[in-house]
Amino acid sequence: MSLRRSLSLLAFAAILVTGFFAGRASADQPHMHAALEHLRAAKVELTAATHDKGGHREAALRLTNDAIAEVERGVAYDRRH
Repeated sequence: MSLRRSLSLLAFAAILVTGFFAGRASADQPHMHAALEHLRAAKVELTAATHDKGGHREAALRLTNDAIAEVERGVAYDRRH
């Protein structure tokens, strides 16, 4: 297994563990937190993917980052109101 793949799997595992504990601590919005963890996992996979995708990998990564930011803002908004 390549070093890059091993690091990707390690990062993915860390995200899942973090998500598990964050989900338990923030059960007030379980669907938003689940979506956030899935988006973060997708970001890890997109980052690890090869770059020969005609710019589509980069676009997907950019949109995933935007989606993460929107979900985080949604969670923050709900907590304030």
